[in-house]
Amino acid sequence: MKRARQKVAVENEAPQTSQKIKKKRTCSQGATFGEASLQDLGWGSLPHHVILRIFQFLPLVDRARASSVCRRWNETFHVPELWRRFEFELSQPATSYLKSTHPDLIQQIIKRHADHLQYVSFKVDSSTESAEAACDILSQLVNCSIKTLGLISTAKPSFMNVSKAHFASALTVVFVNSKSLSSIKIDDTPVDDPSLKVLVANNSDTLKLLKMSSCPYVSPAGILCVADQCHGLKELALNYYILSDELLLALSSEKHVDLEHLRIDVVSENPGQVEFHTIKKQSWDALVKHSPKVNIVMYFFLYEEEFDAFFREETPVTHLYFGRAVSKAMLGRIGMNCPRLIELVVCANGLQPLDDELMQIAERCKNLTAMGLGECEVTCRGFIEFVKMCGGRLTQLSIMEEVLIPDNDYNLDQLHSEVSKHLGRMWFPDMMPTW
Repeated sequence: MKRARQKVAVENEAPQTSQKIKKKRTCSQGATFGEASLQDLGWGSLPHHVILRIFQFLPLVDRARASSVCRRWNETFHVPELWRRFEFELSQPATSYLKSTHPDLIQQIIKRHADHLQYVSFKVDSSTESAEAACDILSQLVNCSIKTLGLISTAKPSFMNVSKAHFASALTVVFVNSKSLSSIKIDDTPVDDPSLKVLVANNSDTLKLLKMSSCPYVSPAGILCVADQCHGLKELALNYYILSDELLLALSSEKHVDLEHLRIDVVSENPGQVEFHTIKKQSWDALVKHSPKVNIVMYFFLYEEEFDAFFREETPVTHLYFGRAVSKAMLGRIGMNCPRLIELVVCANGLQPLDDELMQIAERCKNLTAMGLGECEVTCRGFIEFVKMCGGRLTQLSIMEEVLIPDNDYNLDQLHSEVSKHLGRMWFPDMMPTW
């Protein structure tokens, strides 16, 4: 009887024991993808695609540290896919906040990954030493296949202090060897016309974007060389002193595809020492006729007395940014002669209300969708009338609260309500930061 009871007890426990074993086995198998199993299996046993995905999210320094975990991780560290995009940061520790890319890593990249680099930028501080170091790296990229190249100075003068011969020689190495450059940003550099000829000779079929504002060694002839041969050019950024009727007509020739974006920087460092030429209306018209959807963006950094050459007749500009004070008369001309205007940003004007000028802009610039006003003055009633005339097409409206002057009809609280009503969405003026 006692044996029978023991047998029954064993039989009754058997299913429970089986369940426990099964549960333990299931947990063990399920944990294959959990943290516990990673410790059992070892980090080096992760599938290659998982390691690669992890590396893609890691900053470069952490990625380099992770590469020392094991041989497989080190192999993943050198996978070409991880080196297609790279930003070289070059700085002098005593004078810059940038954390410079380690020299050993730079040499490793040049030795093992130069032919993998496709999207490359160089960020340098204001020191000549950093800019020269960037040129030294460029001159070693003899096996490169770069598609986009950007040279970025966090502060001037940087690249402009490098000798023109050294800079042009380094840039030529990339221009000659890449053969597939599509996007180049080389603002504030000593690039010159011969360098551009090398660029065109080797990359004319692929170049789509060229940004080269504040490059004093480039002449209109150099830009014409690009315009004549780079038929796929879509975006171009340059200084106004290079812009000419001849260049606009070249960009309007039938052999060119439509230019989509033309940025023009109008800059004066010394008031009264620069006389700005005038571009003929016929030249602008030719460009717009050939490229009807082109955005013409102009950045102005002039003093008030230097605006005389601009907007005296119709100009097809679409985006206007004034980084310094601009007169009421100038804004009046914009309202009269910029029918394609889409965006207008005025940094400063003075202490005279701009009500009439804004009305004229709202009435004649039917495409206006974005407006920004800084140190200006507009009465509340005038501003409400401007918004009412523009209506819901104003998708961006950035106005400092200090710009708006209460009058007998509206205070700031009432203005918020009225403007919101005409825009069809909630709107508030921007507040001056208090920090």
